[in-house]
Order: sequence, then C-alpha cells, then structure tokens
Amino acid sequence: MNVKTQCESAVNELIKIAKLKAGDVLVVGCSTSEVIGSKIGTNSDPDTAKQIFDGIYGALKQNGIYLAVQCCEHLNRAIVTERSALPTAEAVNVVPQKKAGGSLATVAYQNFENPIVVEDIKADAGMDIGDTFIGMHLKKVAVPVRLSTKQIGEAHLTCARVRPKFIGGIRAIYDENLL
Repeated sequence: MNVKTQCESAVNELIKIAKLKAGDVLVVGCSTSEVIGSKIGTNSDPDTAKQIFDGIYGALKQNGIYLAVQCCEHLNRAIVTERSALPTAEAVNVVPQKKAGGSLATVAYQNFENPIVVEDIKADAGMDIGDTFIGMHLKKVAVPVRLSTKQIGEAHLTCARVRPKFIGGIRAIYDENLL
C-alpha cells in the first residue's frame, strides 16, 4: 500500500472512530523523514509530503472537516490551516519552508485555498505521523485511538480524539454520545 492510500485509509477510520463531523478540525503532525525511513528532521521530502497531504486532505474535505498541519519545532510548532477554519484567529507572519516548518506544512500552505498560520489551535482529533508530538494542539481531554493502520511508510502512527472533561463526581450522569 502506498503512502497516499495509507493516509486516506487511516484518516477515514479516524473520522469514523472519533465521530468527526463537518466543521471539526483534525491536526496532523508529520515527519516525512520518518515516513521514508530516516531520522526525524534529517531528510524532509516534499514529494512524500504531497502524497500525505493528498490522502488526508481529500478525505477530510469530502466530509467538511478542516485540516490543520503542525509545523516543525523551527517554527515553534505553529499551525497552517484554512482561514475559514479560524475566521477570527490572529495570524502570524511566516511562510513554511522545507527546512523551517517542514515539508507537509509547506505543501499545505501551497495547496490550501486561503492559508493562515497561527501559533496554536485546539483541534477535535489528531494524527501524529513519525512522533512529532501534536498533543499541545488538541482540546482537553485527549483519548488515544487505535487504528488498523499502525504506520505510514516507515513512520509510527499515533492518533487521538477528544472528549469533554468529566465533572461532578460519583453523583454525576454523563451523556454517552459525548464519550
């Protein structure tokens, strides 16, 4: 299975398990270096990033879900997304590049209809391809999601969804639809 197909399969499974709906945001962190079998941060690959972007973005767009791509640590893990996902957000002025932002963020910036870069986001679910640590961009409370796809290329795949915090203690009753 190629990288694009792996990504499309994984994101479709995550959409279903996380119960994502139109208007929700999925944050993706990705090391294309790890996907092609190199150490994170050593071999950024735009061609691999384009395959990953196409696999994920197509499936999300079909479902009305926004994609938010995490930049690398050289841009302090800023986020690239569509301006319509965050209409009132305060943008930061940077254009991701292969060695400052990473290949996937660069491809996203080039392919979004109206890209915006922001310092942070609180997403409804996340995909971490290659152990890039996306947790800072998820709403509370993050819950691990186990998918049938365990890796993209050579990179480890970790996913999460979110749920509202439980409050109220032993007397509380919780809405099963929000779990």
